[in-house]
Order: sequence, then structure tokens, then C-alpha cells
Amino acid sequence: MSMATGRNPQLNLKLDSSSPDPATRWRDGASLAFMGGSLRLVLGTRHKDALHQGDTLDLPLPPQASPRQIQDRAEAWLRDEARRRLQQIIEQKSGAAAVRRAPRLALSFAARGHWVEVQDGDTLRCNWRLIEQPLAVIEQAIARAIAALPPEDREADLFGTPAG
Repeated sequence: MSMATGRNPQLNLKLDSSSPDPATRWRDGASLAFMGGSLRLVLGTRHKDALHQGDTLDLPLPPQASPRQIQDRAEAWLRDEARRRLQQIIEQKSGAAAVRRAPRLALSFAARGHWVEVQDGDTLRCNWRLIEQPLAVIEQAIARAIAALPPEDREADLFGTPAG
């Protein structure tokens, strides 16, 4: 590169920031990833609690709510919904896998790592952002983790019948 052409064009590239501007990401009408699709955030004080209807998530916040308030409320709803739905899927997949007892659920808030990990042999540690994925992906990740659980100890009782 000659000095006559000026600065190296690669130095002028703006690097993609890892987090978008909260004011554009967290506002009335913004989209929120959920179960492989998206929900539109709607602010209003018509409801006491967050309400999911169709493709909208009504948040009980005034129109002048800050991006941080919107983010906190939306992510709190997502985490609650993740806990509820992931527990249902764990119970369903455990029954299909003939597991005597469904493993416990622990939500993970780690920025990196697997969607689902077996912890302590009887707990599935699921990243709460798994709720953003399509249902088939969620079910597959949980089914794989359940299949990786250590086998249950089937010790016989005093009379030779399996415990249970």
C-alpha cells in the first residue's frame, strides 16, 4: 500500500459490537426470540402480569419505560417460561425413556457452554436461552441429556425384588 492512497481500508472497518444498542433492542414493538419464532413486545398497563397471546408478549410497563426495565421484565418472563416448559419436556422425555424418576431441572445463565448438561447424575442444567430455539431442537437436546444419565441403581431389597 502506498502512502498516497491513505489509510489501510481494513482499519476503517467498524467492528460488529457484541451487544446491540439497548434502546433499539428493548422497546415497544421490538421482537423477542421465542420457541423458534419471535414475539412482539407490547407495553401497556392493561394487565398486572406479563401476558403471552399469539405472537405478542404484553408487558405491564408504561410506554415511557426504560430499555433496562423492558429487558428485565421480558427476560424475567422468558426465564419463568423456560423453567415451566423445560420441566414439562423433561418429564415427557423421561417417561418416554422409561426413566423411573425425571431428573431435576436447574437453569443455567452461563454465556457459554452446552444447551443441556447432566449435573450430579440427577439434574439437567439447561441454559435458559434454550427457550429461544424451535421445539424440536429443545426436545432433542433434552432427550440426548436424559439418554446420557447414569443408569439407576437397581439394588434388590432383602427379598430379591427390585427396589422401586
